[in-house]
Amino acid sequence: MEQMDLRFDRRSRAGLATIAVVTVLLATGCSSQGGKKAQDSADDISAGKANTPRMKIAMITHAAPGDTFWDTVRKGAKAAAAKDNVELVYSSNPNGGDQANLIQNAINQKVDGIAVTLAKPGAMKGAIAKAEKAGIPVVGFNSGLEDWKSQGLLEYFGQDENLAGQAFGKRLNQMGAKHNICVIQEQGHVALEARCAGVKKTFKGKTDTLYVNGTDMPSVKSTISAKLKQDSSIDYVVTLGAPFALTAVQSAKDAGGKAKVATFDLNKDLIAAVKSGDVQLAVDQQPYLQGYLSVDSLWLYKNNGNFSGGGEQPVLTGPAFVTKDNVEKIAKFAQKGTR
Repeated sequence: MEQMDLRFDRRSRAGLATIAVVTVLLATGCSSQGGKKAQDSADDISAGKANTPRMKIAMITHAAPGDTFWDTVRKGAKAAAAKDNVELVYSSNPNGGDQANLIQNAINQKVDGIAVTLAKPGAMKGAIAKAEKAGIPVVGFNSGLEDWKSQGLLEYFGQDENLAGQAFGKRLNQMGAKHNICVIQEQGHVALEARCAGVKKTFKGKTDTLYVNGTDMPSVKSTISAKLKQDSSIDYVVTLGAPFALTAVQSAKDAGGKAKVATFDLNKDLIAAVKSGDVQLAVDQQPYLQGYLSVDSLWLYKNNGNFSGGGEQPVLTGPAFVTKDNVEKIAKFAQKGTR
């Protein structure tokens, strides 16, 4: 498990190092001529920031209010924007139709690029087509792995949620689980549904799906507690976000049973719960990296014509498993808000 996490760390560092090298070469005007031309370009560099023309990029997500996952995404996006001389305009709405309206707002603002999540791809299709018709490059991240190519997006950054779920199911088998509930906080969200479908595919025991209202945490807590009290055979609660895992820990205690909690996604509080043993397992998809690469990729495309994956392959940022065995190596980065 530790090896798997480090593998993704190496891939992430290698990708960021490559981007950094490209940025430096562009900024210094690297050529065989050297001399004054190279020196003039070097004089325009300030603390490693791009000296390219100012860009405006809209980042539009399906984030629900209070979900700390998106704080990490935004932190990565802001870091890339600061480096690339980008004005970042962030907006979000969990409703697919409202998210589509945010895309239209970005088109009206004549932004230079759009980074978007496709949690409700059907609702987004028309607005994305309008952006592309207006000549605005669009990249996808976090949600929409099955739809980004068909909707004409330039690139995609995230994890294969179904495969992540399958890997999760196998880990549950290894941990001796027999009956789990997979808690979905937003019905119809394609990435969340894919995670639970993946778990169910490989888990040898019984998997029940439990839908909760993710915008009402007291309701989440009571719904999980009621399910655990109703069926004492449930030995694992699988949640799809760090805040819901921490709530599920309280639900399990309230139910008075022995159900354990495992989850997708991280935050610094979840790291503490893994250390203490309240949460057995977490899957990290590296949201900081998703935010960073989404913004940086649009800068690279506009200034260099670069894009990753040849327009055919996604750039995978996870899954990486976090357990008691390797949590200390992740903790310092989680404290910084980058994992």
